[in-house]
Amino acid sequence: MTGAAVTGITDAHHHVWDLGVRDQDWITGQDLAPIRRDFLLDDYPGQAAGVTATVVVQTVTVAAETPELLALAADSDLIAGVVGWTDLTAPDVADRIAALRDLPGGQKLAGLRHQVQSEPDPRWLLRPGVLRGLAAVAAAGLVYDLVITAGQLGAAAEVAAALPDLVFVLDHLGKPRIAAGTLEPWAAGLRRLAALPNTVAKVSGLVTEADWHRWRLADLRPFTDIALEAFGPGRLMYGSDWPVCTLAASYQEVLAAAQDLTGALSSAERDAVFSGTAARTYRLP
Repeated sequence: MTGAAVTGITDAHHHVWDLGVRDQDWITGQDLAPIRRDFLLDDYPGQAAGVTATVVVQTVTVAAETPELLALAADSDLIAGVVGWTDLTAPDVADRIAALRDLPGGQKLAGLRHQVQSEPDPRWLLRPGVLRGLAAVAAAGLVYDLVITAGQLGAAAEVAAALPDLVFVLDHLGKPRIAAGTLEPWAAGLRRLAALPNTVAKVSGLVTEADWHRWRLADLRPFTDIALEAFGPGRLMYGSDWPVCTLAASYQEVLAAAQDLTGALSSAERDAVFSGTAARTYRLP
């Protein structure tokens, strides 16, 4: 079933970068070569597709990036929130968060994240220093985005259970192995995380977990169906993951896929996925 097009969309996950300002050292190799160029806010194609608000998300673990994203948001009516980065293990992490909020655009700081997917320790989130940092994130009234692999879902569930006052937002549904068509153990891990009330997930980044060149809607549906069952539409939000998504699909194709995959939902449920959940979770203006 294909639902009617959704308008007034909040894109809860996109990026921008300017290689003249800072290298994106993760963009390496021939496969990623198409996105090894500048992607600026003026290039963002979501508004033409009905997006009226966005959340821009960090890309590198460099402290200077978050002030730059906040400054960009301060001058933008489109960017409603920023998910940035700061060193969670720093002894003065609470002061660092407060300093970010005092910067131009600081009122749009909605959350923080770290590239946990790249940490060799599968239980990095449960380290004492990280737990102290996450407690400071909660005390500041921010949320924490989980950028993890499917194999790290268990640790994510443990940390979410340990910190019930902090809302955890799972990016990209925890990166299931869509190209391989493998549901387990991802599905069990996702359900374990979703069983905790302080967790939310993004329907984002799925086309790049599928076969970039031959993906079909049917490849994605088993994974989104499980997410809808586990979280419910009231705890799911749409994100494009632009421009990374362009490795596999255009912005319009990503949005159309998300709309098709949620086509059986009621109008109110679709409104939650495409705007309400993000607005509530990130406390967007």
